Amino acid sequence: MGEKTPVYETVRKNEEYIRKQCEDCADIIIRPMRLGDERKVECLVVYLEVAVSNMMLEDSVIGKLINHFWEIPPGKMKEFLKDNSLGISDVKELPTLEEAMGAMLAGNAIFFMDGYDRAIKIASKGYPSMGVGQAQTEKVLRGSKEGFTDSVKINSALIRKRLKDTRMKVVERQMGIRSNTMLQLLYVDDLVQEDLLDEIQKRLDEFEIDGIFDSGMVEQLTEEVWYSPFPQFQATERPDRAAMELLEGRVVLLCDNSPMALLLPTTFHSFMTSSEDMYNRFEMVSFIQMLRYLAVMTATLLPGLYLAVIRFHTQILPANLILSFAEARSGVPFSSIVELIFLELSFELIREAGVRMPGSLGSTIGIVGGLIVGQAAVTANLVSPIVVIIVALTALGSLAIPSEEFSAPFRLLKYMFLFAGGYFGLYGIVLGIYLVVSHLAGLLSFQVPYLTPFVKKDDSQGGGILRRPLRKMNNRPVFARKEQRIRLRRRMKG
Repeated sequence: MGEKTPVYETVRKNEEYIRKQCEDCADIIIRPMRLGDERKVECLVVYLEVAVSNMMLEDSVIGKLINHFWEIPPGKMKEFLKDNSLGISDVKELPTLEEAMGAMLAGNAIFFMDGYDRAIKIASKGYPSMGVGQAQTEKVLRGSKEGFTDSVKINSALIRKRLKDTRMKVVERQMGIRSNTMLQLLYVDDLVQEDLLDEIQKRLDEFEIDGIFDSGMVEQLTEEVWYSPFPQFQATERPDRAAMELLEGRVVLLCDNSPMALLLPTTFHSFMTSSEDMYNRFEMVSFIQMLRYLAVMTATLLPGLYLAVIRFHTQILPANLILSFAEARSGVPFSSIVELIFLELSFELIREAGVRMPGSLGSTIGIVGGLIVGQAAVTANLVSPIVVIIVALTALGSLAIPSEEFSAPFRLLKYMFLFAGGYFGLYGIVLGIYLVVSHLAGLLSFQVPYLTPFVKKDDSQGGGILRRPLRKMNNRPVFARKEQRIRLRRRMKG
C-alpha cells in the first residue's frame, strides 16, 4: 500500500485530485460552490448521483448542512464544522483523500471547505437496494417470513431487531482490492470463543482478491479443506435463523450485495435442521429429522443399491419381485447402468432448466418435463418403469434435505455409489460408505468435528437425531464457551 494523500486546506487542490481520479466517471457529481452569508468561502461536494439525495432538500442531511451554511458568517463556518452544532447523524472527519474517495464510493456525500484540512463524510440514502422480502430458499410453515436483502446494513439491522443486546457485536471490514466489499462479523461477546474469532480473522487476511460479490466467494477462499464436496460454512437467508445461531455461540458473516449469511462453525447435523424446528413440538420435529436422514440415504444410495441387487445379489429379494423386475426390463436395449445414468442426467437437466426459467414457468417445466420424458422413455422401451420410480424417489430424497447447498454433495456422490454398486455390488457400496464416513469423520469446521454430536458429545438438543422438549434443552451446543453452556433455567417459586 502506498502513502496516503492528506486532505489539502485549499479546495482547488482537493478538486484537482478528485477530478483526476474520477475522470470519465459520469455517475460521480463534483459540485463546487460558494457558501456563507457573503458567498466568499469556496466549498466542494462530491457524491454519487443515485446514492445521495437532492442537496437542497430540507429533509436530507446534506441539504440541511448546505442550507444552514448560507446564513453563517465565513469566519464561523470552520467552528460550526468542528462543533457539529447541527447535530447531524453519522458525520465523520476524514484526514486523507483516499479515505474520502472510499467513503464517497460507499454511497456517502463528501464535503470540503477552504481552509479546513479535513473531508467531512455525510451519510445519505446510499445505493438503491431491494426492500425486505420473503425468504425464497428456506420456506417454513411457522415462523418469520422475512429474508435477508442485498444490503449488509439492512441485514445486520434485521438481526439486531431480534437481539436487542449490546453484547451482540458487529465488526466491519473490507475485502476485495477493487470492489472494497464490506463484510460484517456478528457475534455475541460473552458466548463466542475467542479462538474462533482469531481464526476467522486470520483466514480472511490470508487472500487478496480483486473483488468479492457474494458470500459464496468468501466461503470458498476461507474454507480449510477446499477439495471436500461438503460445505464447511452454513448459508441462510433467514434473520431469525442467524439470530438463533448467535445465541448458540456461533459467528454470522454478512457480505454486502449478498442475501445469504454464513454461519460458522457448522456440523453435519446443523444442515439437517430447519429454523422452524425450534417453533414446533419435539415429537413431530424428531420424526421429521429421522425422515431427513432417511432422505439423505435414499438420495445417495438407492440407485447404487438397486444396481447391486439386480446385477449381483438377486437372492436378497423375493423371487416374485425379481421376476417382476426382469419382466419390466424385457425389451430395454441398454444395460441397467446406462439406463439409470440416462434417466438421472435427464432429471438433472429438467431440474436445472426449471431453476433457470422465470417465474411459474419453471415449475411447469419441471412437472411437464418429468412426466413427458419419463412416460415417453418407458413407452419407447428405453428405460423400465422401476427405474423411473428409483430416480423419482432419489430426487425426492435430495429435495427433502433442508439446505439446498448441502444436498449438492449427495447429488454428486449418488453417481459414485451408482458405479460402485453397478460394478462391485454390495462390496462397492460398503467401501463407498466407509470412504465417505472416514472423510466426514476427519473433517473439521473451525476446529469443531463435522460429525458432532455423533463423534463428540453435545447434549444441547438430545445428543443425536431426536430433539428434546424445549423445556429440557438447558444447554448450549459445543460452539459456545464452556462457562456459558447453560441457556435455560427454571425460576425458583416463592
